Amino acid sequence: MSKKVLANDGISQSGINELEKAGYEVITTNVAQDQLVNYINNNDVSVILVRSATKVRKDIIDNCPSLKIIGRGGVGMDNIDVEYARDKGLKVINTPAASSASVAELVFAHLYGGVRFLYDANRNMPLEGDENFKGLKKQYAKGVELRGKTIGIIGLGRIGQEVAKIAAGIGMNVVGYDHNATTNPKVSWDLFDGQSVTVEIPLLEKEDVIKNADFITLHVPAQSEYVLGTKEFQMMKKGAAVVNAARGGVLDEVALVEALENEHLSFAALDVFEKEPKPEVQLLMNSKLSLSPHIGAATNEAQDRIGVELADQIKAILG
Repeated sequence: MSKKVLANDGISQSGINELEKAGYEVITTNVAQDQLVNYINNNDVSVILVRSATKVRKDIIDNCPSLKIIGRGGVGMDNIDVEYARDKGLKVINTPAASSASVAELVFAHLYGGVRFLYDANRNMPLEGDENFKGLKKQYAKGVELRGKTIGIIGLGRIGQEVAKIAAGIGMNVVGYDHNATTNPKVSWDLFDGQSVTVEIPLLEKEDVIKNADFITLHVPAQSEYVLGTKEFQMMKKGAAVVNAARGGVLDEVALVEALENEHLSFAALDVFEKEPKPEVQLLMNSKLSLSPHIGAATNEAQDRIGVELADQIKAILG
């Protein structure tokens, strides 16, 4: 059997090293979507690894007999026909735990930037900081602290629980909703001095989380319907804020802009968009939005963990 791995969207050097030590050849050429079937067949590829850019649909699954494993470096697998592949005897793997801490830290980068208006100050200081310093100082002088505020986490899987750890650690009141959870999740983490902390996250009904939270962060998989739309935004406290670092399409972007423009919400943060890689210009130009280009898992540490985790799973399956 071939021991060729095509990492079409890239893989960390640590992952390459692990695979090469086990006798695999790792190809990091980025092959165009419409050329993948030919490339896989011509090169006798047994494993294809993707992130979010490359799609592995029925055409590849049906027409590439050498393929044994499809791997996704990350959590969501909506770019792979997972059940179809498994029905055809292929193994489909992902790395759900590897990037959790990185995504959670990005959520708080956006939250800290939001409550102190950094998303707007970073636009305006270069333009008018020398001429209008006092005016900008006054404009951004009504920030708030996260400590003591309530964060509502919708989706309490690995990433949601990492968010809860940071929130609890900085003194926030944490509440959550997860339609799969039946008991209050407990999260634990180690402190720098060797002590450990455990907290229990109270589960509420979704509507109660929405009504009571000062900040809402989404950590759910891709959905057929919006988790947050006009009705939910109207339910939120006046002056509340929303973060979406989960998947584009889990909140209604049109309704979000409306809630920002009528000043019901104070700000929002988006790392993911319905129309990636070309988000709507109304989002890009909105002065109350803190924006990043789908970089939740894009840290060196997360990519190292993803590469090694994929390599370990491939070795366990294929030897």
